[in-house]
Amino acid sequence: MSARKDLYPGFAQHWIDTGRVTIYARVGGTGLPLLLLHGYPQTHVCWHKIAPELARRFTLVIPDLRGYGASSAPLGDAQHEVYSKRAMAEDCIALMRALGHVQFTAVGHDRGARVAYRLALDHPEVLERLVILDILPTAEVWARMTWQSAIKSYHWSFLAQPAPIPETLIAAAPAVYVEHTLKSWTRAKSHDCFAPEALAHYRTMLDRPERIHAVCEDYRAGATCDREADEADRRAKRKIVCPTLVLWSSDYLVASKGAPDPLAVWREWASDVEGREIVSGHFLAEENPEATLAALLQFLDRTAEGCN
Repeated sequence: MSARKDLYPGFAQHWIDTGRVTIYARVGGTGLPLLLLHGYPQTHVCWHKIAPELARRFTLVIPDLRGYGASSAPLGDAQHEVYSKRAMAEDCIALMRALGHVQFTAVGHDRGARVAYRLALDHPEVLERLVILDILPTAEVWARMTWQSAIKSYHWSFLAQPAPIPETLIAAAPAVYVEHTLKSWTRAKSHDCFAPEALAHYRTMLDRPERIHAVCEDYRAGATCDREADEADRRAKRKIVCPTLVLWSSDYLVASKGAPDPLAVWREWASDVEGREIVSGHFLAEENPEATLAALLQFLDRTAEGCN
């Protein structure tokens, strides 16, 4: 961390031992607890443009998911449960409890959003509110896969291939792979939306074999146990019960012809859900931080109002 610029000046650093992994997190601000979960191929750094304003109203807890950034990257298992979103959600509960937070609100983007909604389904008692950025439920993605989405989201099937094929191929040029992924998912198809200091963090995200293995296991879990957990919830007619906000990008999630209406999909999974589109590529908090922040505050401030 010391070799790259600190994008959260004044925020404390924590390494929390959950008993299974060590989770790295930045903590700062004052107010009700707000957990911010990053996606792929990024780290906790992705929230740096909107964190200062959020920290004026909330106590922010901004971790690296297991396998990412400065958190532990354990070896995967045959069933891929080590990197299941269920296991990552349990990491979040352990992290928040270690910091003194029994109930909290979670905001997740990409893989972090998958952890956040699994947290809401498995542990409804802990979440006050939930915000989901630019995803559909994992089971929905696999069930709705078309040739267009398969090409655009090729990484879903590529990273889920058995080890060590994707690990070996990515290891040949990890920075090139990360840079291509980031660029191709933006609205402008460039790196201009990323602060140079943040891009420096992302370029080194897969600089060690255990990190490459971790992200592949993350996606292998998505193809197996994560999908199966979603399907079990759907069969049981289990829904997210806390108030939920869904934000989606104009130029990634719904860019393909015939793409589903995200809000309509999430209404099948959550009992109290609202949402809106943000003009952006996939990286809402960095490509359009102003609109993303405004939408978040409009929704999240209701939590603070309810506790006054």
